[in-house]
Amino acid sequence: MPRTATHSPRCAAPAPAGLPGLNVRVPRPHPKRFYGHGIPGVDPATLTGRLIVVEGADGSGRSTQIARLVQWLESQGHPTVQVGLKRSTLVAEELERAQQGNILSHTTLSLFYATDFADQLENVMLPALRAGFMVLADRYIYTLMARDLVRGSDEAWLRNLYGIALVPDAVFYLEVPPEELVQRTFAKSHALDYWESGMDLGLARDMFDSFIRYQQLMAQTFRRLQKIYNFTIVDGTRSIEAINAELRQKIEKLLAE
Repeated sequence: MPRTATHSPRCAAPAPAGLPGLNVRVPRPHPKRFYGHGIPGVDPATLTGRLIVVEGADGSGRSTQIARLVQWLESQGHPTVQVGLKRSTLVAEELERAQQGNILSHTTLSLFYATDFADQLENVMLPALRAGFMVLADRYIYTLMARDLVRGSDEAWLRNLYGIALVPDAVFYLEVPPEELVQRTFAKSHALDYWESGMDLGLARDMFDSFIRYQQLMAQTFRRLQKIYNFTIVDGTRSIEAINAELRQKIEKLLAE
């Protein structure tokens, strides 16, 4: 039996009729589809909201851009809800504890993240989309697939595993060179993460060198996935304002379609 969602979508208050200076663009219903077999019993035609994904490595500026997009969308009268990796109430805490031990096998880690994604899809994303919400995802299945591909997982197995995923209305990948990512990461937390550095792969003994090599592999894999899934690559080395302006322009175009 599906569990009741524990995430409450953040609703923007409707604009008073005739309020000057506020032009609320109401998105038209857009046909949804799944990448594969989907969720049993879910009719994509009932999902009238929009799903927008922002991808990128840690330090690429994803969270900053999503926070600005949420503020902008809600100021335009669009109710929004946010999702992301390790936010499931079902397994997020267990996954966090398991990762701290640095002993998970690649398959176990992959299935942990897939469970986290499936729980949020069924109990947060789908209900929000049915209600006409704008769902903003701070990373999606592409990061999960890229991580697993770099670690040697079978691509056909991954496509089947994530066949439950909805095809987003828009996907933006913030591309930042590994050399800049490591500087941003140190500036923010003064340390590197074991998994985000790919230390489990044995790429290098030094975590700094491993981080650079791992992020290079991730960037190459994202480029390959982009050719398959046709998402938009955004130059993440520019100012926050310039990136946000580009994202807003593309989302406005999406809502106008």
